[in-house]
Amino acid sequence: MIWKFATENWRNALEILILAVVIYYVFRFLRGTRGWPVVIGFVVLLLALALVTTILDLKVLRWLLGTFSAFLAVAVLVIFQPELRRMLAELGNLPLFASASEQRESIEVIIQTVERLADVKIGALIAIEQSIQLQEAVESGIHVDCDASPEMLETIFFPNNAIHDGGVIIKGDRIAYAACIFPLTQRQDLNKSLGTRHRAAIGLSEETDAVIVVVSEETGMISHAYKGQLVRGVSVEELRAFLTSVLVHPAKSRGAVEWLRARLGERHKAGPAVITKNEARPTLKQPAN
Repeated sequence: MIWKFATENWRNALEILILAVVIYYVFRFLRGTRGWPVVIGFVVLLLALALVTTILDLKVLRWLLGTFSAFLAVAVLVIFQPELRRMLAELGNLPLFASASEQRESIEVIIQTVERLADVKIGALIAIEQSIQLQEAVESGIHVDCDASPEMLETIFFPNNAIHDGGVIIKGDRIAYAACIFPLTQRQDLNKSLGTRHRAAIGLSEETDAVIVVVSEETGMISHAYKGQLVRGVSVEELRAFLTSVLVHPAKSRGAVEWLRARLGERHKAGPAVITKNEARPTLKQPAN
């Protein structure tokens, strides 16, 4: 009996599941955007009208709702046009559609920025978004939405800039947000000398699949964090090789699989929080002439 019911109604169950997933992710995407209050008002209005017409049996109003339902699709496209554009743009930025050349260009932007900032000892905290939206894990942040370039990143992290504190979120080849407050790690086995930037990098990498690059303001040391592990004292070439292995190679072979695993909440395996490759060397003062 149960098997017969399942074989006859599996299509209906599949349709309900697909619709539920689509509606969930649409609402999750719109939550926190400027169009979210409009969505709430729109849904409440439709539910109220449907409830009133059903209870009071208002045939004319029901006919009007049925007649104008065809125009609701056009109204949705007009009202939520910015949100729909952003949704489609983010869909196109998934690892499944990103080309290796575009990702390598983005990596080179990070490499050039980090190399310049490390030379002059300007602190930096850069998060490269992958499958999980970072805006859900960070606090505050200023919406920038501009092309990612070494010059722009240097300008953001320049000490006299009003938005130099906090981290930067990079989506694809664009700087999405600046002055973001990343969640700090709660691990108790860290060295007390580890700064706030490095703790924030570990914390964000524990909650998301992002790759975070850190430049120490005190020593100019370059570090990267991924899957809850921070590697300190890496060279520029080591950083390039690491970013390429994480951001380019998986996208070519298993981008969709990695994206699905991240969406399903796959947890990172526990391991040492900090690995130091090269200790920072103290800066020697030049003797006065």
